[in-house]
Amino acid sequence: VFGVPFPYSMGFHQTPSDGSPHPEWHFHAHFYPPLLRSATVRKFMVGFEMLGNPQRDITPELAAEKLRSLASSLK
Repeated sequence: VFGVPFPYSMGFHQTPSDGSPHPEWHFHAHFYPPLLRSATVRKFMVGFEMLGNPQRDITPELAAEKLRSLASSLK
């Protein structure tokens, strides 16, 4: 899309494992590309976000910076 390489993510859905039959459910997989807003701006989706609801839109570096700031303010 933007002329840069990127990995795909895969998520699975399966039938409930409670021992009861669930004919309305079926096993299937989703393959997702990362969300690229440009060649340099990416949305880092993981686990729950890919198959549930998107969460905060920050980079891992910004999240680490915020956690370090919070930790130092609690001392």
